[in-house]
Amino acid sequence: MEKHWYLIYTKPRNEKKVAERLEKGGYTVYCPLVKSLRKWSDRKKKVQIPMFTSYVFIYMTERDHATVMRDPGVLFFIFWLGKLAIVKDHEIAAIREIVANAEDIKVSALKVTKGQMIRIKEGTFKGLGGKITSVSKNIVIIYIEQLGCQIQFKYSKRNLLMQD
Repeated sequence: MEKHWYLIYTKPRNEKKVAERLEKGGYTVYCPLVKSLRKWSDRKKKVQIPMFTSYVFIYMTERDHATVMRDPGVLFFIFWLGKLAIVKDHEIAAIREIVANAEDIKVSALKVTKGQMIRIKEGTFKGLGGKITSVSKNIVIIYIEQLGCQIQFKYSKRNLLMQD
């Protein structure tokens, strides 16, 4: 069977431990770490924290799924359309490049809510604005008054601009 990169969802604050145990078990694992300034009442310190909270990448065959699930820190694998979600090699390479060359990296989820006004930044409908009528995972349905219709699409920070 062919090996691919997959994405594991871990228990909170278990990313490094899961990665370490799986590496000891012979797997190729990637838990990108970034430097972050942490403040305590008596001091400040730069520490290495996971770039993606509760996520670890693993290079394995699909058959290894059951074995990896036995790790006490692994909650589940990320699935897409009923199959284990494959992370492309070039996406892992891009993350490695960012971690190696960027400073002050912060990752945050794009939160959209029903009723929120947005403007489309890219694609066929670039520049059109509308109101979100439905949200599920990373799919939104917006009503675009200018066209008198609803459009359903996957969203990302790249293609949406939140309006006040």
